[in-house]
Amino acid sequence: MTNPSPQIRVGRPDDFDDLARMIEITFHTSLGEETREAERGIWEPHRSLLIRDGADLVAHVSAFTRELTVPGATLPAAHVTMVGVLPTHRRRGLLTRLVRRQLRDIRDAGREPVAVLWASEGRIYPRFGYGLAAQELSVECATTELRLPAPAAAEGRLRLDRPVARQADLARLYDRLRADRPGWSDRDDRWWRYVLADPADERSGATERRVMLHEGPGGEVDGYALWRSRRDSDAAGPRGVTIVEEMVATDPAARLALWRLLLSLDLTRRLSYRGPVDDPLLRLVDEPRRLVARLSDALWVRVVDVPAALAARRYAAKVDVVVEVTDELLPENSGRWRLTGGPDDARCGPTDRPADLACDVRALGELYLGGAGLTTLADAGRVHERRPGALAAAGPAFAWHRAPAGMGIF
Repeated sequence: MTNPSPQIRVGRPDDFDDLARMIEITFHTSLGEETREAERGIWEPHRSLLIRDGADLVAHVSAFTRELTVPGATLPAAHVTMVGVLPTHRRRGLLTRLVRRQLRDIRDAGREPVAVLWASEGRIYPRFGYGLAAQELSVECATTELRLPAPAAAEGRLRLDRPVARQADLARLYDRLRADRPGWSDRDDRWWRYVLADPADERSGATERRVMLHEGPGGEVDGYALWRSRRDSDAAGPRGVTIVEEMVATDPAARLALWRLLLSLDLTRRLSYRGPVDDPLLRLVDEPRRLVARLSDALWVRVVDVPAALAARRYAAKVDVVVEVTDELLPENSGRWRLTGGPDDARCGPTDRPADLACDVRALGELYLGGAGLTTLADAGRVHERRPGALAAAGPAFAWHRAPAGMGIF
């Protein structure tokens, strides 16, 4: 680099074209004009940090300003995104400098007690205090091998439409369920336009996106599926694939009706789907082994302000525990914190009481959305019991009745 210590600066709107070119290189993709405009529409330059080598943008990190559902509540969370370094400038500490600066900025602003991201590679972010907070279920199945239960007598009605024409219905249903699903992020009009944008260069040979809506007996929309299909065949005949991008339903009958149609589309023989680890599909099909389901990492959470974050969520059972936390990057988080709370409220503050449990800030991120068990982390050597019985006493409180899940990579 021409400058041995390149300066970090805040992004400006006119940086976007250079950023798009950097994304194409670092993520091995090609952004068409529609995709670029969709990305430009959600990018927040004032939340971006970048490094240039002369005129070239060589490293970047940004965040979106959104809300995140956590157990029993919603709170502002920095949605970290567009993290990359050009291959010519790797192994020079640029990523470390950017992420450390970003975490410090988030902490100093005092608005967002946690940060959240999808990781391109899981090994990158634990060293910055991010913990794996939600996993994802991936399904790649042969539809001819699966059977579903018989429909209920009053099943309702299915309608096929263009997603943009039904944005209001989708948003209404999504918001209704979002309050009860840790890991889902809010979607204002700007984000719905982004989610429903369907650039032709992003379809990978599949059709345009479609929406299947389910209307209950009273005519209200109580379920939808965003999906597309890809044509394929071999010597034995058609073997197209149905790609389900989102499945949202408030009623079991609606969910069953949507899956029955999607698993039986003419000229298709396969289905691809990504959903939460507690997805009801596993309990609906007659042979779950045929789903060929596997787990992968989804959301990673970084607790930026320990007392604010722990007080913001709710707990499945009454809890009174002192946790000793270590945080090398944000030393304000280090120390002993007394957490008291339950299903209705929570408080957290510094204390001189002896610690019941001890962990680093990464483990708190793993616990935060209720997906990782406290005893599981203890068995992995990530949480340490300082007072006998503390794990058994506090473990049920950190769990939640729904598994955390991400909805849409950002």
